[in-house]
Amino acid sequence: MHEILQQAANNAMAMGPSVLLQGLQIERPLDVVKATAVSADDKRTILASWASDSYAVDSKPAFRHMPGTPEAVSIDEVQAALKELDRRYG
Repeated sequence: MHEILQQAANNAMAMGPSVLLQGLQIERPLDVVKATAVSADDKRTILASWASDSYAVDSKPAFRHMPGTPEAVSIDEVQAALKELDRRYG
């Protein structure tokens, strides 16, 4: 049983914050801010990860593509959503 739980945790970590998006209709960063089923801390985790270089689009470093979302968005859009999250939750 312990091995199964450890494997599930490892799989979730490998997926990153996209595991938090499962079951949600997230297309744009502001959708994360508006998601009522997600805690403010999880919203911040998702958006901060979305802004990270690990989701940068090859040959377009100003764009990020989070797995589970339909298209890449600009880093400016992600940062604007983070600012809106700060405005709403402090």
